[in-house]
Amino acid sequence: MLDENMGDAINTFVKSLENEQKSGKLVENSIKENNKNKESSGFEEITNFVKRAVEIICIGEKVNIKADEENLKISVYGNDLGIAIGKDGRNIEALEYVTNLIGRRKKLIGKNVIIDIKDYRKRNIEKIKKVAIEMAKKAIKEGRKIILKPMPSHERKIIHNILSSLKEVKTRSQNEEPNRRVIIYPVGNN
Repeated sequence: MLDENMGDAINTFVKSLENEQKSGKLVENSIKENNKNKESSGFEEITNFVKRAVEIICIGEKVNIKADEENLKISVYGNDLGIAIGKDGRNIEALEYVTNLIGRRKKLIGKNVIIDIKDYRKRNIEKIKKVAIEMAKKAIKEGRKIILKPMPSHERKIIHNILSSLKEVKTRSQNEEPNRRVIIYPVGNN
């Protein structure tokens, strides 16, 4: 069921992009037209793009945006945004990548924007920190290294940072992407 919904959403999104391209009314151009008469920063244009993109991905969904221009963060809220989040947050990462690509190419922003949908990333960071501390305690208690599952670099960095304050363990990353993972060692073990 979820795969069918995902497939339908992707097909609808692709069709809407094709229609926009045929009509010459691209999303990024319509954002500029809407903001032409008022003073607007590139960040506002990017925020409007993200809102429109999520509304297209999650058909019929009313989307609310909370924009933090100082920290270049866009938080998206709504009822059923699961498709926009994707498995393990992959669709958020893809949306963020495309948004930043457009932002740089159109010279709207100079730094990368962070996108979070329904506080998924915030909750995920808390979960990663909790697992890191639990696994560090396990490594200390059992006196052996603990090997974590492969994860993206930003998640590994969270683990390295949180465990760097503990003197009883050391951390290292091992293997190559996409199988790079963190290994937690109790102090005294190599």
